[in-house]
Amino acid sequence: MANDPERFDSMLLAMAQQHEGGVKDLLSTIVGFLARKTDFFTGGKDGEWEKVVKDTFYTHAKKARDEAEKIKKEKDEAEKRLKDIQQRKEQERLAQDFEPATVTEITDQEAAKMQEDIEKDNKNKSELGAGEGASSDKENDSIPDEDDDPKEKGKLKPNAGNGCDLENYRWTQTLEEVELRVPLRQVVRPRDLTVIINKRHLKVGIKGQPLIIDGELDADVKVEESTWVLQDGRNLLVNLEKVNKMNWWGRLVTTDPEISTRKINPEPSKLSDLDGETRGLVEKMMYDQRQKEMGLPTSDEQKKQDVLKKFMEQHPEMDFSKCKFN
Repeated sequence: MANDPERFDSMLLAMAQQHEGGVKDLLSTIVGFLARKTDFFTGGKDGEWEKVVKDTFYTHAKKARDEAEKIKKEKDEAEKRLKDIQQRKEQERLAQDFEPATVTEITDQEAAKMQEDIEKDNKNKSELGAGEGASSDKENDSIPDEDDDPKEKGKLKPNAGNGCDLENYRWTQTLEEVELRVPLRQVVRPRDLTVIINKRHLKVGIKGQPLIIDGELDADVKVEESTWVLQDGRNLLVNLEKVNKMNWWGRLVTTDPEISTRKINPEPSKLSDLDGETRGLVEKMMYDQRQKEMGLPTSDEQKKQDVLKKFMEQHPEMDFSKCKFN
């Protein structure tokens, strides 16, 4: 406590507020006190008080410069992190926008078969059009309104960013990440903040004050790819990278009110947006659907046929003419 340089701050601040002339008048009062009530100027050798003043002022001037440089460095690093995040997102968007199209060649026989199926499908639609029009109203009447679903009662409508605007913060989301914005209502430095991102827990606040957020996240995040940055000393931006990139979050932390994920309006996506495993699964489903529509075997059925054909070729002595295969 004796070495605490801030122990007289409140007293000196009160004195400073009473000096309309600012720091110059405050210094004059302190120096006048030394002259009237102490032997600071007369008790030592000639020039000694000048050396003390000079050493003291230069010491504190250096501390002030070092502190200012440190704050500037932290601000520059925070701005660089934010710029890197924005550049990465822009590069991802450009890569998606300029992704080259792929062309799959088909044989003349496959083309003829596809054309035949299209004509057949158009013919069926024209024959059933009137009947479907009459029954569509009845079908629509039987579809329950989302607002009538008891599971949806009490849930909030998502904001424009598919997240939620709350009293102390706002969050938005894509399938890949969650973006959190926290207005701090005062100017702070990065070191004044508490931001702890764990796999399933988030803490956000200003040191020495109650936490703004302290709760379990709606789903797991990738800690090593999640970042935060302080903007203009007043706004905290946190980016959380989702582990599961196929689900929408209903809330940021479990203590928040829940939004209706049914009412989320996602941006148009491409196969290139998906990870390798998910993309492969979707492409397989699309291929199997096309095969079924054309009356052709799916990928799994084709695989079984290939295995059977190979077995029959390896065993020509066996008679398969009367066998039935499922």
